[in-house]
Amino acid sequence: MAKTHDTSAGSLLSRVTDWLSGRSTLPLLLIALLILASVFWGVNRPALDHLFMDACIVLIYVMGFQMFMGNSGILAWSYVGFVGIGAFTTAICYMTPADKANFVPVMYPALQAIHLPLPLALLAGAVLAGLLAAIVARPLMRLSGAVGVITHFALLIIINRLLSMWGEVTNGPRNFTVGFKSPLGYWGILACALAIVAVAYLFKESSLGLRLRASRDDRFAASTSGINVVNVRYLAFIISCVIGAFGGGLYALFILDFTGHVFYIHLVFVILSMLVIGGSMSVSGSFFGLILVTAMRYGLRQLEPFAKARGIDMTGTAEIILSILMILFLVWKANGLSGGRELSLDFLLDKDKRKKLLGKLMRRKEDELAALEA
Repeated sequence: MAKTHDTSAGSLLSRVTDWLSGRSTLPLLLIALLILASVFWGVNRPALDHLFMDACIVLIYVMGFQMFMGNSGILAWSYVGFVGIGAFTTAICYMTPADKANFVPVMYPALQAIHLPLPLALLAGAVLAGLLAAIVARPLMRLSGAVGVITHFALLIIINRLLSMWGEVTNGPRNFTVGFKSPLGYWGILACALAIVAVAYLFKESSLGLRLRASRDDRFAASTSGINVVNVRYLAFIISCVIGAFGGGLYALFILDFTGHVFYIHLVFVILSMLVIGGSMSVSGSFFGLILVTAMRYGLRQLEPFAKARGIDMTGTAEIILSILMILFLVWKANGLSGGRELSLDFLLDKDKRKKLLGKLMRRKEDELAALEA
């Protein structure tokens, strides 16, 4: 009887560990981000707090970009343009009329009169970017390969010129100043980053994400299977732009002073390097790619004063190193460090380790049963 009970308990534990190993990706990623947040908070250095909050905002950019590019295989240069639209829209909606009159005196009166609370301002930026993406993106979703990439690049140029030169809306080439104190806090930005990581992973595992990956792997086979490739890409791109615009809104209210030039090729390069190095086809790869690239760029910035004191100019070193790494990964490890796999218990533990873990759980269960019988 006891043997049968132990066997059934072992079977139950085995099923539980199998279930957890298949659904452990999202909890592991969220726990990893919470651990990082706790470490940076515990160090209690304002510069590192600022670095972590900035990294969380970039993480939102990366997750939004991965949702479309990682699952469709299309390099959508125009994505960062919609990030900029979200940033300016959120800033305009959040600023008081007095601040707009002071910092952007040439702004249209109708825009100067707008003033929304923080959540609604962020929502307005995301919604407007999504609506604009919905208007312009559908013809682009019919294109693949080099033609699609070039078209997105052209759209990015159009958006960037508008953001950089439309003085009555964005203050033109001059700095757009939101205010002097950010309304965002450490834990608020972290909560947003945690939510977007969850959204990105759930999107990948959703029906839309599966259909989008099918169109990436073989567009014609997906079409013959009943998948409307254009519609799937179109919806995914809109969702991606909404996420990116939300991150842009956080950036505007966090940095408080920026120009339209921020949302251009350099930002695409940074986001793309994180995806290439970590692995664009998995949320986990994008997550750890961000950590590695951010740590490398921060480390190089810390070396600059020492190098400058010795007469060495390190300007552009980070971009050169990232470019070399991207080339090496694309040539020898195209799927990045993650290899297209998600972080999970199966990824961390091989079968032998899982058996040992299951054995420990079984022995603990037996000891508890023995204690109860005694």
